[in-house]
Amino acid sequence: MSTTTEPVPAPGVRVAPVTQARVVRAEWIKMRSLRSTTFTLIAAVVAMIGLAWVVGAATNSHWSRMDLMERLRFNAVDRSLAGVHLAQLAIGVLGVLVISGEYATGMVRATLSAVPRRLPVLWAKAFLYAVVTFVLMLGAAFASFLVGQHFLATHGTTLAAPHAWRAIFGTAGYLTAVALLAVSLGFIIRSTAGGIATLFGLLLVLPGIGLLLPTDWQKHTLPYLPSNAGESLFSALPDPTALSPTNGLLVLVIWVVVGLVAAAVLLKKRDA
Repeated sequence: MSTTTEPVPAPGVRVAPVTQARVVRAEWIKMRSLRSTTFTLIAAVVAMIGLAWVVGAATNSHWSRMDLMERLRFNAVDRSLAGVHLAQLAIGVLGVLVISGEYATGMVRATLSAVPRRLPVLWAKAFLYAVVTFVLMLGAAFASFLVGQHFLATHGTTLAAPHAWRAIFGTAGYLTAVALLAVSLGFIIRSTAGGIATLFGLLLVLPGIGLLLPTDWQKHTLPYLPSNAGESLFSALPDPTALSPTNGLLVLVIWVVVGLVAAAVLLKKRDA
């Protein structure tokens, strides 16, 4: 178990107390000064809007050749928000890098020396990245919806469509949960490769493996995985095997809370 001591200032030097607000400001400066932050967030926004354009245009041009089952499964809202599956990759990678990058360079030692109680660092990073992700992805989801409906042309819909607003806000909410899970794994694993592999295994690999389970087992496991629970938030087309949007949100919150608590415990116990 590691021990921390408060830094001792030089005689006559006034040191401002370490507060959560000051830690948040310091972490904000670090976050926005990294090029990877800007480029990765831009990639997430471009993925959302770009895929809405491609999928909308492709669906519209292919409409006359779609069979009856394809048309029955078609939902204009979901088609325009398909980019969420690409955006989660960028959001997840950056969330892990925000922490693992400091461990890789050794900068985390300076950070934890300045904030010896440690937990304010976790709360600051999680808070900032969650806010940035939610605001940007809400705007990207809204823009994706409008772009998608434009290129779907006569097959598109409007914001008055059933569940349209819920799907837009659900997209931002799900990606925010992914961001917080990524931050948690960054603190827990402290390795960029390990954190990213674990996150994508949880979001992408486990759902695929779950499909190999007996049908009776699937209904008791698959809906409670983070990506499947999140789909109940951003999908406007109801799935009888999925959780309700309220229950899906609750499951995501539980995943995030468990991840942050585990990260907090390990951050306090382990050496930097």
